Amino acid sequence: MTPMVDLAFLLVTFFMLTTKFAPEEVVMVDTPSSTSDLKLPDTNLITLSVDKDGKTYFALDSEPAKILMLEKVGAKYGISFTPQQKKRFGQMTSFGVPIQQLGSLLDRSKEEIKTIKQPGIPTDSTNNQIIDWVIQGRAANQQLFKKPVYIAIKGDNNADVPTVRKLIKYMQDKDINRFNLITDLEMKPKLVSN
Repeated sequence: MTPMVDLAFLLVTFFMLTTKFAPEEVVMVDTPSSTSDLKLPDTNLITLSVDKDGKTYFALDSEPAKILMLEKVGAKYGISFTPQQKKRFGQMTSFGVPIQQLGSLLDRSKEEIKTIKQPGIPTDSTNNQIIDWVIQGRAANQQLFKKPVYIAIKGDNNADVPTVRKLIKYMQDKDINRFNLITDLEMKPKLVSN
Protein backbone atom coordinates (compact mmCIF):
# COMPACT_ATOMS: atom_id res chain seq x y z
CA MET A 1 0.00 0.00 0.00
CA THR A 2 2.82 2.44 0.86
CA PRO A 3 4.46 2.19 -2.60
CA MET A 4 1.07 2.99 -4.21
CA VAL A 5 0.71 6.12 -2.03
CA ASP A 6 4.26 7.16 -2.88
CA LEU A 7 3.54 6.70 -6.58
CA ALA A 8 0.35 8.73 -6.29
CA PHE A 9 2.19 11.60 -4.58
CA LEU A 10 4.94 11.46 -7.20
CA LEU A 11 2.37 11.72 -9.98
CA VAL A 12 0.57 14.60 -8.26
CA THR A 13 3.89 16.41 -7.77
CA PHE A 14 4.86 15.80 -11.40
CA PHE A 15 1.60 17.25 -12.72
CA MET A 16 1.75 20.22 -10.35
CA LEU A 17 5.25 21.10 -11.53
CA THR A 18 4.66 20.57 -15.24
CA THR A 19 1.19 22.05 -15.62
CA LYS A 20 1.01 25.27 -17.58
CA PHE A 21 -2.19 27.21 -16.98
CA ALA A 22 -3.85 29.03 -19.82
CA PRO A 23 -3.35 32.79 -19.54
CA GLU A 24 -6.31 34.83 -18.41
CA GLU A 25 -7.84 36.68 -21.34
CA VAL A 26 -9.50 40.08 -21.27
CA VAL A 27 -12.55 38.83 -23.16
CA MET A 28 -14.30 35.49 -23.47
CA VAL A 29 -14.70 34.35 -27.06
CA ASP A 30 -16.90 31.39 -27.97
CA THR A 31 -15.26 30.12 -31.15
CA PRO A 32 -17.18 28.23 -33.84
CA SER A 33 -16.32 24.61 -34.49
CA SER A 34 -14.61 23.05 -37.50
CA THR A 35 -13.02 19.75 -38.45
CA SER A 36 -9.54 21.23 -38.89
CA ASP A 37 -7.05 19.69 -36.47
CA LEU A 38 -4.09 21.97 -37.27
CA LYS A 39 -2.50 23.02 -33.97
CA LEU A 40 -1.22 26.55 -33.42
CA PRO A 41 2.27 27.03 -32.00
CA ASP A 42 2.61 28.06 -28.34
CA THR A 43 5.20 30.77 -29.05
CA ASN A 44 5.69 33.51 -31.63
CA LEU A 45 1.96 34.03 -31.86
CA ILE A 46 -0.22 37.13 -32.29
CA THR A 47 -3.89 36.55 -31.49
CA LEU A 48 -6.59 38.96 -32.64
CA SER A 49 -9.82 38.25 -30.77
CA VAL A 50 -13.19 39.53 -31.99
CA ASP A 51 -15.94 39.31 -29.39
CA LYS A 52 -19.68 38.98 -30.00
CA ASP A 53 -20.05 42.79 -30.06
CA GLY A 54 -17.43 43.13 -32.82
CA LYS A 55 -14.74 44.61 -30.54
CA THR A 56 -11.16 43.65 -31.30
CA TYR A 57 -8.47 42.66 -28.77
CA PHE A 58 -4.76 42.01 -29.26
CA ALA A 59 -2.40 39.48 -27.68
CA LEU A 60 1.27 38.68 -28.22
CA ASP A 61 2.95 35.91 -26.24
CA SER A 62 6.47 37.33 -25.73
CA GLU A 63 7.04 39.86 -22.94
CA PRO A 64 10.18 41.52 -24.44
CA ALA A 65 8.53 41.74 -27.86
CA LYS A 66 5.44 43.33 -26.29
CA ILE A 67 7.54 46.00 -24.61
CA LEU A 68 9.43 46.80 -27.83
CA MET A 69 6.14 46.86 -29.76
CA LEU A 70 4.64 49.25 -27.17
CA GLU A 71 7.58 51.64 -27.60
CA LYS A 72 7.25 51.62 -31.40
CA VAL A 73 3.47 52.07 -31.50
CA GLY A 74 3.70 54.72 -28.78
CA ALA A 75 6.33 56.60 -30.81
CA LYS A 76 4.03 56.59 -33.84
CA TYR A 77 1.19 58.16 -31.85
CA GLY A 78 3.46 60.47 -29.82
CA ILE A 79 2.75 58.70 -26.51
CA SER A 80 5.46 57.66 -24.10
CA PHE A 81 5.19 55.16 -21.27
CA THR A 82 7.01 54.91 -17.95
CA PRO A 83 9.24 51.90 -17.23
CA GLN A 84 6.59 50.65 -14.76
CA GLN A 85 3.87 50.89 -17.43
CA LYS A 86 6.08 49.04 -19.94
CA LYS A 87 6.73 46.28 -17.43
CA ARG A 88 3.02 45.92 -16.66
CA PHE A 89 2.19 45.89 -20.39
CA GLY A 90 4.72 43.10 -20.91
CA GLN A 91 2.95 41.02 -18.26
CA MET A 92 -0.54 41.51 -19.71
CA THR A 93 -1.87 38.62 -21.80
CA SER A 94 -4.13 40.74 -23.98
CA PHE A 95 -5.68 44.18 -24.15
CA GLY A 96 -8.44 46.06 -25.97
CA VAL A 97 -8.18 49.82 -25.53
CA PRO A 98 -7.11 52.66 -27.84
CA ILE A 99 -3.48 53.62 -27.28
CA GLN A 100 -4.59 57.00 -25.92
CA GLN A 101 -6.23 55.17 -22.97
CA LEU A 102 -3.53 52.54 -22.52
CA GLY A 103 -1.40 54.59 -20.09
CA SER A 104 -4.27 55.09 -17.65
CA LEU A 105 -5.14 51.38 -17.91
CA LEU A 106 -1.53 50.42 -17.12
CA ASP A 107 -1.51 52.68 -14.04
CA ARG A 108 -4.14 50.45 -12.43
CA SER A 109 -3.50 47.28 -10.46
CA LYS A 110 -3.93 43.84 -12.03
CA GLU A 111 -7.12 43.30 -10.04
CA GLU A 112 -8.58 46.62 -11.23
CA ILE A 113 -7.68 45.84 -14.86
CA LYS A 114 -9.61 42.55 -14.64
CA THR A 115 -12.79 44.41 -13.62
CA ILE A 116 -12.61 47.06 -16.36
CA LYS A 117 -14.66 46.42 -19.50
CA GLN A 118 -12.26 47.38 -22.29
CA PRO A 119 -13.84 49.10 -25.34
CA GLY A 120 -11.74 47.30 -27.98
CA ILE A 121 -8.93 48.55 -30.22
CA PRO A 122 -10.07 50.96 -32.97
CA THR A 123 -10.34 49.32 -36.39
CA ASP A 124 -11.91 52.18 -38.35
CA SER A 125 -10.52 53.16 -41.71
CA THR A 126 -9.59 56.58 -40.26
CA ASN A 127 -8.22 55.29 -36.94
CA ASN A 128 -6.93 51.78 -37.55
CA GLN A 129 -4.73 51.03 -34.57
CA ILE A 130 -5.06 47.24 -34.71
CA ILE A 131 -2.98 47.00 -37.87
CA ASP A 132 -0.25 49.13 -36.22
CA TRP A 133 -0.11 46.65 -33.33
CA VAL A 134 0.10 43.72 -35.77
CA ILE A 135 2.86 45.30 -37.88
CA GLN A 136 4.94 46.41 -34.89
CA GLY A 137 4.35 43.08 -33.10
CA ARG A 138 5.69 41.19 -36.10
CA ALA A 139 8.67 43.54 -36.40
CA ALA A 140 9.51 43.36 -32.68
CA ASN A 141 9.36 39.55 -32.65
CA GLN A 142 11.53 39.34 -35.76
CA GLN A 143 14.05 41.83 -34.32
CA LEU A 144 14.37 40.05 -30.97
CA PHE A 145 14.03 36.38 -31.89
CA LYS A 146 14.74 36.27 -35.64
CA LYS A 147 11.63 34.17 -36.08
CA PRO A 148 8.44 34.88 -37.99
CA VAL A 149 5.30 35.30 -35.98
CA TYR A 150 2.05 33.45 -36.60
CA ILE A 151 -1.15 35.49 -36.69
CA ALA A 152 -4.38 33.93 -35.50
CA ILE A 153 -7.88 35.41 -35.59
CA LYS A 154 -10.18 34.20 -32.85
CA GLY A 155 -13.68 35.27 -33.81
CA ASP A 156 -16.67 34.71 -31.58
CA ASN A 157 -19.38 32.39 -32.86
CA ASN A 158 -21.85 35.31 -32.62
CA ALA A 159 -19.53 37.99 -34.07
CA ASP A 160 -20.67 39.50 -37.32
CA VAL A 161 -18.84 38.29 -40.39
CA PRO A 162 -18.16 41.80 -41.81
CA THR A 163 -16.04 42.66 -38.74
CA VAL A 164 -13.81 39.63 -39.20
CA ARG A 165 -13.75 40.15 -42.97
CA LYS A 166 -12.72 43.80 -42.45
CA LEU A 167 -9.88 42.69 -40.17
CA ILE A 168 -8.66 40.25 -42.81
CA LYS A 169 -8.88 42.96 -45.50
CA TYR A 170 -6.80 45.39 -43.39
CA MET A 171 -4.08 42.77 -43.04
CA GLN A 172 -4.16 41.92 -46.74
CA ASP A 173 -3.87 45.62 -47.57
CA LYS A 174 -0.56 45.57 -45.63
CA ASP A 175 0.55 42.43 -47.50
CA ILE A 176 -0.09 40.14 -44.54
CA ASN A 177 -1.67 37.19 -46.28
CA ARG A 178 -0.91 34.34 -43.92
CA PHE A 179 -3.02 33.90 -40.81
CA ASN A 180 -5.05 31.22 -39.08
CA LEU A 181 -8.62 31.15 -37.81
CA ILE A 182 -9.02 29.64 -34.34
CA THR A 183 -11.91 27.20 -33.97
CA ASP A 184 -12.99 24.46 -31.64
CA LEU A 185 -12.36 20.95 -32.90
CA GLU A 186 -15.45 19.24 -34.19
CA MET A 187 -15.61 15.49 -34.69
CA LYS A 188 -15.02 14.53 -38.30
CA PRO A 189 -17.93 12.72 -39.95
CA LYS A 190 -17.46 8.98 -40.15
CA LEU A 191 -17.65 7.24 -43.49
CA VAL A 192 -20.38 4.67 -43.67
CA SER A 193 -19.53 1.56 -45.66
CA ASN A 194 -22.13 -0.75 -47.15
